[in-house]
Amino acid sequence: MNRILQNIKDIKGDKVIWAVVLLLCIVSTLAIYSSSASLTLKGGYFTTYFFKQIGMIIGSFIVIYLMHLVPIGWYRRIAFPALILSAVLLIATLLWGKSVHGARRELFGIITADFAKIGLILYLAMTMEKEKFHTFKNFALKILLPSAVIFILIIIGSTSAALLLLMTVALILFISGTNTRHLLKSAAIAVVILGLYVTDGYTTKVFPRSDTAVERLRKFFSDEDAVKERNTQADYAQIAVATGGIVGKGPGNSTQRYILSQAYSDYIYAIIVEEYGLVGGGGLILLYLILLYRAIIISRSCTRFFSILTVLGLVLSIVCQAILNMCVAVGLLPVTGQPLPLVSLGGSSLLAFSISLGIVLSVSRATDERIKSEKLKMENE
Repeated sequence: MNRILQNIKDIKGDKVIWAVVLLLCIVSTLAIYSSSASLTLKGGYFTTYFFKQIGMIIGSFIVIYLMHLVPIGWYRRIAFPALILSAVLLIATLLWGKSVHGARRELFGIITADFAKIGLILYLAMTMEKEKFHTFKNFALKILLPSAVIFILIIIGSTSAALLLLMTVALILFISGTNTRHLLKSAAIAVVILGLYVTDGYTTKVFPRSDTAVERLRKFFSDEDAVKERNTQADYAQIAVATGGIVGKGPGNSTQRYILSQAYSDYIYAIIVEEYGLVGGGGLILLYLILLYRAIIISRSCTRFFSILTVLGLVLSIVCQAILNMCVAVGLLPVTGQPLPLVSLGGSSLLAFSISLGIVLSVSRATDERIKSEKLKMENE
């Protein structure tokens, strides 16, 4: 036991983030064991996906540990190559990727949009540290253009993933103290692009997913369609949430898990609330908020602008996706198809989240070492 405790003490980086990740993974294994019922009905056993998730979680901890050992300077150096690689992978996915729900999102089993988001965040952090952007032309060329390229390549395969990226980029620009005029012009451009995308869903349908996005919005906001189309997956998810009560039905007692086809992914939060109630659902929200709070604490201790934007950008992308997933589960937003970070059934998304958290912990480790070095220097003086 003493040796285990010593190994835990030797782990670098923010201990609270490590604890939050561990708790989220524990929640994940419990939720997957219960929510994967719809998969086991097609063949196999409950334990099949339970042990599969445990294996992927162990792998994710290994990835986080290895990534947090990499000096943050290395991530700064690979920022631009990561952006180029992201664009190449997205293009390759559109050309040769596997079609999922009518859109090409996967390449060799990897959802490339998840990794492209990391590449773009690193690039934005690196560029905004180096440049002052006195003119909008320079800002548009080095910030808006790369962001727009990645955004367009992603929105062809997934509208919700692209909108999450857009939200993350907007938050990064706001946090970085970008010139107000640049922000307003950027917002106007974004509104025009989104307007054209929605119009495309009604007319030409050049983008493969534009009509699907428009249809989901129409169903969500139309009371008439809601009456006509009862017993949809969103309805079942809301039933699960509504019947959870304060403390829930108890682990493994969900009834909607047999009906929700994506109970282990898109609607896993609904199953958690059904089984663990408002207490469990609220506790899960608190974990993501703690993650965001610790990211803010880490960023305030950083001396490099790259580190600040990287930490906040990566954690905000995780928290925003978590909020989106939970809002969909409780019926506050239209169906999106985005998994709950670190909780939904693992895969390439879990790997992407692990890489993001590994980079955040790398910054935390470097910051802690710098602070300790400065304290030691002061004591010696």
